[in-house]
Amino acid sequence: MRMLLFLFALLCLLAPARNGFFDEKCSKLNGRCVDSCQKNEELVALCQKSLKCCLTLQPCWTNIND
Repeated sequence: MRMLLFLFALLCLLAPARNGFFDEKCSKLNGRCVDSCQKNEELVALCQKSLKCCLTLQPCWTNIND
């Protein structure tokens, strides 16, 4: 019985914690489904539950020597 109470308490404490691994993925698993995109992300598609599929922008590096 103590073990059951301990597991219940542990699950209740861990439930609010969010991990990027468990978030819904999109755009061939490179993007993530969120409410709004951040500054360094672009909207590439739409997900279920009216979420946006955001993909991190890759910087365009130019070669100074050319």
